[in-house]
Amino acid sequence: MASDQEDDDFLGFSDDEGDGINSDSDWEGGDNAAGLVQASENAADFGDFEFNEDVPNSNEDVQHVPAEDGMGHQQNTNIQEIPDSETLLYGTIRDAVIEFDYTRKTIGKIWDRAKKQKQAMNSYVVESKYHNCGRKNVQVSYGSIAQIGMGDRTCIVDLAKMLNLGATTVWRLIKRKVIKPHSISLASGHFRSMQNGKDEGVIRLIMDYTIPQEPTYCSMYYFIHIDEKWFYLTQKNQRVYLANNEPYPRRSASSRTKIPKFMFMAAVATRPRWAENGNCEFDGKIGIFPFTNAIAAKRTSKNRVKGTIETKPVKYVNQIETRAMMINKLIPAIKAKWPPHEGEKVIYIIQDNAKAHILQDDPEWQLHYKQDGFTFVLTQQPANSPDCNILDLRFFRSIQSLMHKKMPKTVEDLSGAVYDSFNELHPKTLSNVWMTLQFVSNEILKHKGNNDYQLPHNKKNILEDEGRLPEQVKTPMWAVNECIQLYDEWKANQ
Repeated sequence: MASDQEDDDFLGFSDDEGDGINSDSDWEGGDNAAGLVQASENAADFGDFEFNEDVPNSNEDVQHVPAEDGMGHQQNTNIQEIPDSETLLYGTIRDAVIEFDYTRKTIGKIWDRAKKQKQAMNSYVVESKYHNCGRKNVQVSYGSIAQIGMGDRTCIVDLAKMLNLGATTVWRLIKRKVIKPHSISLASGHFRSMQNGKDEGVIRLIMDYTIPQEPTYCSMYYFIHIDEKWFYLTQKNQRVYLANNEPYPRRSASSRTKIPKFMFMAAVATRPRWAENGNCEFDGKIGIFPFTNAIAAKRTSKNRVKGTIETKPVKYVNQIETRAMMINKLIPAIKAKWPPHEGEKVIYIIQDNAKAHILQDDPEWQLHYKQDGFTFVLTQQPANSPDCNILDLRFFRSIQSLMHKKMPKTVEDLSGAVYDSFNELHPKTLSNVWMTLQFVSNEILKHKGNNDYQLPHNKKNILEDEGRLPEQVKTPMWAVNECIQLYDEWKANQ
């Protein structure tokens, strides 16, 4: 039988008063007559209890574990209990302390909490309260932000003042994505006639026989988009990353406002063609052509001698220059790169409504639009709709990004950098842009021709990896019907 001193040690008594008597005042548990301390606020300290774990069997055998000195000691991996009793077996808390390397106080708190949970639900719920620790996040409602005028939330400091918060707190809200920064670009306005024209242009891309059931866009395999863009020799600001002690590079130019630039006309076909084995048979990139002239130098300078051939940009890009570019360079490039096995072809060349572009009824164009089994038809995209041209939608930006990585030094290097960037761009990028064009067309129909939509992100790469990326996108039937109804009403009132 255990001695009285051992019983006192088990129950938590000690002779703290120094009077040789272990009284209730010497017990560390306070007023709790059960002899165990209150439940811990951090029950996760006891790691071997899992969520909703059943109450352990109180009749389990005590394991004998050899000690380092060879003597050995008894160890119980589960807290044991006498059947139909709340009294622990003698030595259980001590064994738990040895097993889990916690204090008697912590083990007692966990056991006391477990008894209460057993009485309530006949199971243990030992869950961590770690998420309740630390500084609590500041909560800001949607209405408190939305009611602030746009002029009072153009920077973090102004928004913080309006919300009565600190600037750092607002910055944390941005990191938590409670508040999102956004740059508002100035979009072109639309009259009702422009909106109807935009709807009409998108509806014409839908195959007629699919409209009564599942409206689906045509394959667009015979479309070519053309557009012009200025490419600058360099940017005013260029971000680079340097080593710790690397000196700062210096860039200089004769003028920050007069950076050399060339205008290029780019032409891309609708969809690249892929073989069954995955190889690209036709990349869809027709070509990119600069509006430049090769002129001999009229006099000698420190940079070149007289008569040296120099590349100079065309001063005025007008219909004369555009017509010559399309007849002398664009048409031959299409005939050279188009897949030869497709027979006679009608190619639709889609362009924007710039004044420098010619129309299908141009007299000189009529002499050249039919050649070698090809028929080239010039069409215009809807007005004020840059997203309807894949070059403006994304392709030009991709070319420009690659071009600036090459950091050309001269205007001759600029032309070469643009050519190389155009050819290096992967055909899959062009294919994805054409797919984005169809999703953008859906947004145009949903917003009835307005420009107040956001560019859609449809996770094309994920859909392609899963084999669910469609060749032709379907459009909502309700959006098609509403746009057709609005267009018919507008035409009836004209």
